[in-house]
Amino acid sequence: MSECTQVSPLCPVEATVYGYYPNLGANAFFCASFAVFTIAQLVLGIRYKTWTWMIATVIGCAMESIGYGGRIMMNRNPFDGGGFKMQIVCLILAPSLLSASIDLTLKHVVIVFGTEKSRIRPNLYTWVFIGLDVASILIQAIGGAIAASGEENRSLLDIGNNLMLVGIIVQVVQLVAFALVTADYVLRTRKAYRDKPLPPLGAYYIRSKRFRWFCYAVTGAFSAILIRCIYRIPEMAGGWGGAIQRDEISFLVLDGGMIWIAAFLLTICHPGVYFPQLSKNRDEMQEGFQARMSEKRDQTPSFA
Repeated sequence: MSECTQVSPLCPVEATVYGYYPNLGANAFFCASFAVFTIAQLVLGIRYKTWTWMIATVIGCAMESIGYGGRIMMNRNPFDGGGFKMQIVCLILAPSLLSASIDLTLKHVVIVFGTEKSRIRPNLYTWVFIGLDVASILIQAIGGAIAASGEENRSLLDIGNNLMLVGIIVQVVQLVAFALVTADYVLRTRKAYRDKPLPPLGAYYIRSKRFRWFCYAVTGAFSAILIRCIYRIPEMAGGWGGAIQRDEISFLVLDGGMIWIAAFLLTICHPGVYFPQLSKNRDEMQEGFQARMSEKRDQTPSFA
């Protein structure tokens, strides 16, 4: 029904791509929440000079907010082309940017706890995993642009959908690979330092409750993003107008809810406070760490 511009007896809501009026309350909550996360990440990023982290999280959270703004527009008019384009492009790309912020952490964890048991050089972690993130984002961006331009053209919608599906699969592969590499490093390092002291900076962080909370937060955010991506695969595979795509509750829980959890955790446990190694101020902070370490020379914490 390409001629439809408003819901009417001749153009029922069931004729739209999603087949429903997006829930105003839920989408307004996500729109406002992600706007708050955007501001918080911007302020914290400037305060602690976590520039790369800030760029990824601010853009990711802002795109989530814009995407849900598009769904609010579709609540007023499910045939709203502008709202459709906003939400399809922003909500498909934003999680990849939040995922990229998590990828940044592994390199710095390896530097802190020692590179000896890492199978690859720390700098390569960023190139490999951020590179896969970029590939995923580009594929999804192209697919989202095609789908957005083909709102009234089923053929273009399907082409865009298939490209976005490929991009999400690439992201899932990247996430699983990241988890395996991280687990391998942690296990090898735990074994290596079971009976001998950690490097000084690693010894400080292993005692730090803030660092432990940061690890919990990153693990939780990673898991939430992975769940969202896994949900998106059958949703996109079902095509436009498929049963999963027309179920708003599953979307709100498994996409919106999961990314909300990820953004919330990455905001309340910001690395500027919980893992300063990611901050451009880390040299100054490490001097403070060394001063504190000198007071505890007799302690030799290990992974045991």
